[in-house]
Amino acid sequence: MYEILFEYIQKFNSEPVTAAEKELYRAAFSPFKLRRKQYFLQEGSRCKHFAFIIKGAMRLYTVDETGTEYVARLGIENWWMGDRESWVMNSPSIYNIDAWEDTEMLLLSRPNAIGLTSIPGFSNMMHQLDDRNNMANQRRITAAISASAEKRFTEFAECYPELMERFPQYIIASYLGFTKDTMSRLKSKLVRK
Repeated sequence: MYEILFEYIQKFNSEPVTAAEKELYRAAFSPFKLRRKQYFLQEGSRCKHFAFIIKGAMRLYTVDETGTEYVARLGIENWWMGDRESWVMNSPSIYNIDAWEDTEMLLLSRPNAIGLTSIPGFSNMMHQLDDRNNMANQRRITAAISASAEKRFTEFAECYPELMERFPQYIIASYLGFTKDTMSRLKSKLVRK
């Protein structure tokens, strides 16, 4: 389980992960499992851990007063999942996070994450992840306010084919900001092309 994390951290660094660093990572990250549809975080709770997904799939979403779900994030193997605002500010979350599939993960608390920033490889990885996250959020906001539903769907399908295979149509539609009926029309239209 930890070897997957070590390989992941290595991708962000030119120097190999040392044996001593591996021991620090093992001490900082805790293995955890969720069954399908089991909550990792519920609205109103504080996000005490960020999860590095080893196996499985998760989603982060809000639910409005009518019961409609709005998916904000999806995650699969080698992705991170958690509510960053709640984690950093120690505030109640506005999100729910659940396992869409049986999921194995490594959990990292905020104090442990801060402790790991003394490791250059970890710090470098976190900076790169923050940069990538900011760029992805910026692209998503721009697409939400200016791109057509067809363009959003096409770009998502091209960039994340693995998510298209792992999550049902209604969850992808919610993530992209449209209804499952719109999603069905788009898929039919693109198949005809």
